[in-house]
Amino acid sequence: MKVRLAGIVNESVNDGPGLRIVIFFQGCDHHCPGCHNPQTWSFSGGEEYEVDSLLDHLCDHPLIRGITLSGGDPFYQPEAAARIAANFHERGKDVWAYTGFVWNDLRNSSGSAWQELLENIDVLVDGPFLQEQRDLKIPFRGSANQRLICVSESLQQNQIVLWNPRPQ
Repeated sequence: MKVRLAGIVNESVNDGPGLRIVIFFQGCDHHCPGCHNPQTWSFSGGEEYEVDSLLDHLCDHPLIRGITLSGGDPFYQPEAAARIAANFHERGKDVWAYTGFVWNDLRNSSGSAWQELLENIDVLVDGPFLQEQRDLKIPFRGSANQRLICVSESLQQNQIVLWNPRPQ
């Protein structure tokens, strides 16, 4: 299985709690005005990787708390994104994902790949970036419309449960 990526950041503290690996998927049709990563929009840009080879080379350092799937949008490559997320769960790491899709669209999709990806995400940051709602004071999001959704609890309760940071 192959995946097209715009890049990888091996140590980040900006895209979720703790020290994280961030994978930037290549390809996005949302084209949000003011997007932080417009270079990831093209589906033919970036570089192609074999998923298993990529996973073998990603850091497994004990200080890494988790992985963040960003973009572009990982939901345009859901099979590869789900495999990466499942691998990091097996390593005992948490998984965050950013998407321009909203929760109800993802949940109401008939695509099993989207559902498999959702089931392998701990926290989902959903919704398009909206320039008019840009807010630099809110954690882990670019605009106030975006939500931090605790996925497993939301799936269990069949309603959106927002993630709240817990003291560590």
